[in-house]
Parts: sequence; C-alpha cells; structure tokens
Amino acid sequence: MSWDSVIQSIKPEMESRHAAREAALKANREIIQICSRSIKNVHRRDYDAAKSLLDQARELASNARKATDDHPEIKYAGYLQDAEKELVEAAGCIALALGEQPPTADDLGVGPTSYLNGMGECASEMRRTVLDLMREGNFADAERIHKLMEAIYDDLTEFDFPDGLTGGLRRTCDALRAVIERTRSDLTLTKIQRDLMDTLNSQG
Repeated sequence: MSWDSVIQSIKPEMESRHAAREAALKANREIIQICSRSIKNVHRRDYDAAKSLLDQARELASNARKATDDHPEIKYAGYLQDAEKELVEAAGCIALALGEQPPTADDLGVGPTSYLNGMGECASEMRRTVLDLMREGNFADAERIHKLMEAIYDDLTEFDFPDGLTGGLRRTCDALRAVIERTRSDLTLTKIQRDLMDTLNSQG
C-alpha cells in the first residue's frame, strides 16, 4: 500500500473521532447550562421545572454517551465529566430539598468519580437552601438539610484514594467542610438570636 493510501485510510477515522469529540464538548456545555437552571429552580422551589430540566439534561447526557460508543478514547477522556458532575449536583439538590433519596450513579448513568464530586458540590450548594429556611424561621428543615450536608461530607471523606483516581475529591471535601462550618455557625448564631428575642418578648 502506498503512503498516500495509508494516509487516506486513516483520515476517515480521525474525522469520525473529531466529530465525536465536538459532539461531546457541545453536549457538555448544554448539559451544564441546563443543570444550572435546574438548580436555580430548586432554590426558587419550583421543583416541577427543576425536574423537567433535569430530565432534559439526562437525555442529552445519554445521547452524548451513545454518540461516543464507537470511540472509547473520546468517551473516557473526560469530555463529559464536568457535565456529569453537574447532572449529579442538580439531581442531588432536588432530592435533598424534597427529603428524597438521591439517585445512584447507575440511575444517572455516570461514573463513580463524577458521582462523588457531584454529590460534594450538591452538599455545598444546599447552604443557600439552609439560609433561606433560616430567614423564614424554619429551623427544623434547615437543621435537617445541614445534617444531610454533614452526612455527605463524612461519607465522601472515606474515599481516601489518590486524586488521580477520585478527580480531586479531596479538594471538593475541603471546600465542603468550610461551607458546612460556616453554615453551622450561621445556624447556631441565628438560633441564639431567635431564642433571645423569644425570651425578651415573653418578658415584655
């Protein structure tokens, strides 16, 4: 086979890989945007909209994975990892806000690294929900979600493996720990202030 023939035989494969890569990158951006909107709707307590957007993101992720099935070097190169983490974060936020069990990695069709980091980011995101509940005086639900944040942190820290295997899970946990401590401080201080006001009002 001539050199030109060798080159020409390789070109279609490389073009196919390039197309799969571009499709994965495009899906990655779209999934992240949709999941971000889903999380915003969780904070607005529009859970129907949040779930609808999550369903859209899950379908896009599924189609993106199928599009790369013929190219494992693309499928497992991390092009969809950010999107998968955002997908887990959105699904986790919906579940925690509603007091439901978060979906599993298999439910969402994501790998363990994306799942663990996504749940860590979900727990950090729930700080906003805790603060909103505190402002409303709903300390029971605020404490419930704060305990879930702590439970997620405790479980994630058990995955003490090299960062190369966990996708930087240690950094995710460090960030989550700081969020939990700030939230605990805010929760404690607000409860003390509320109790003090209740005492003053009862004496008046």
